Amino acid sequence: MTDSLAASFLQQAVQLHQQGRLEPAQALYRQVLDLNPRQFDALHLLGVIARQQGDAAGAIDLIARAIAIDGAQASAHCNLGVALMDTGRADDALASHERALALHPSYALAWSNRGNALRKLGRLEEALQSYQRALQIQPQYAEAHCNRAIALQDMGRYLDALGAAEDALHLKDRYADAWLARGHALHCLRYLPEAVESFDRAIHLRPDWAEAYSAQGASLHKLGEFGAAVDSFDQALKHKPGYALAHYQRGNALRSLDRREEAIAAYRAALAHGDDPETIAFALASVGAGPTPAALPDEYIRSLFDQYANHFDQHLTEVLGYRTPAFLDQMLRRVAPATDLATVDLGCGTGLCGPYLRAYSSRLDGVDLSRQMLDKAGERGVYDSLACADLVSYLTGRDGAWDLAVAADVFVYIGDLAPVFRAVHAALRPGGRLCFSAEAGVDGDYVLRPSNRYAHTLDYLQRLAAETGFTVLAAEALEARQENGHPIAAHALILTK
Repeated sequence: MTDSLAASFLQQAVQLHQQGRLEPAQALYRQVLDLNPRQFDALHLLGVIARQQGDAAGAIDLIARAIAIDGAQASAHCNLGVALMDTGRADDALASHERALALHPSYALAWSNRGNALRKLGRLEEALQSYQRALQIQPQYAEAHCNRAIALQDMGRYLDALGAAEDALHLKDRYADAWLARGHALHCLRYLPEAVESFDRAIHLRPDWAEAYSAQGASLHKLGEFGAAVDSFDQALKHKPGYALAHYQRGNALRSLDRREEAIAAYRAALAHGDDPETIAFALASVGAGPTPAALPDEYIRSLFDQYANHFDQHLTEVLGYRTPAFLDQMLRRVAPATDLATVDLGCGTGLCGPYLRAYSSRLDGVDLSRQMLDKAGERGVYDSLACADLVSYLTGRDGAWDLAVAADVFVYIGDLAPVFRAVHAALRPGGRLCFSAEAGVDGDYVLRPSNRYAHTLDYLQRLAAETGFTVLAAEALEARQENGHPIAAHALILTK
């Protein structure tokens, strides 16, 4: 009698659960457990409801108890893995999904969830392979297409990410996550109006989605629609008041509107809600509300240029009128001509200087913080080696390795240049040369501008050169690029050891 009653309650509970009526289903699952505390399905599905209600810890406890009763059910291991991911335990989640797949190798959901755990762990190539396995088993699996889009986005493969997101949307048009993924890809490909529209579709499907409002605001900011961007960030914060990124991005938009005091308040709110103190310090410094930091944070530079990599060359040369590599090349040929040099391109980016330097270098090395910029540099086929590192770390311990070091438009991201000058001096052979550009400051040693770029005075650069053992061979003025239609004055120097 007890068994038949428990079976009846379980059947009713499953029907209610499938209808989305979680609380009555939950009550019936508990009645099943009152009759049979070791009933696997009731424990397992009660854990699933706990996760649906936002109680990941409760879900883990219930599903783990079910698995202790019957460890041969792949679905339970898979659901446990998802709950573990909710608590940030990606390694444990991966192990759970792999146990599910050991029991059921053609379990598409487990392959896709395994990919999510791998992506969280930064193992992006393996994550892609896992999503692909899911799609081989179940080609019409919209969620796996969307997850694949997110991984491709993380890898900087924005065009592929766009295709994967659209594959998901062809299968499931009313899919907010896929519209968001599509918007992120379009943003990074610089299709900004289309990105705004895609984020709007995501918001229409999920009106309280702070992340989508924030992403939309970022695209509007890039379009120069600063007021509309502020509105989007305000909506993000309405739904998620403690969203540090939205506070920070709102500060950037307010700064672009010259609403300085409001921008300062937004940056301080971002800090209060857990944003990176180093990032906020330089944001406040850029609006004159704090001491000038010695350099921009590495993570800020890396993120900026990872997103910039695909359109970097076109934007610099066609939009900003960038001509620094050609200017430095002509200056080197005129002031200090030489051949068969061991050369290092500091902050090489996509390698715009590479073809110039290759002409008189027997060996050409490049270093940059952005892996995706380095991937573009590698496509040029002119570098003998490329390293992903910060300048000082890369140069340290390589005494007397090079004849020439070049830094084109790199020192704009470093205020205090003394550590770099010392490291370069040690890394050059006797008679070696350092050729670089820097935006031209007016007062003091250096200042962080609202553009988040440093400007250095010529006096500071010459004084620092002498203090670190360099002799100035040449110092010339140039117009480095355009900003809002106005030329940006810069210095170009050649120093010798």
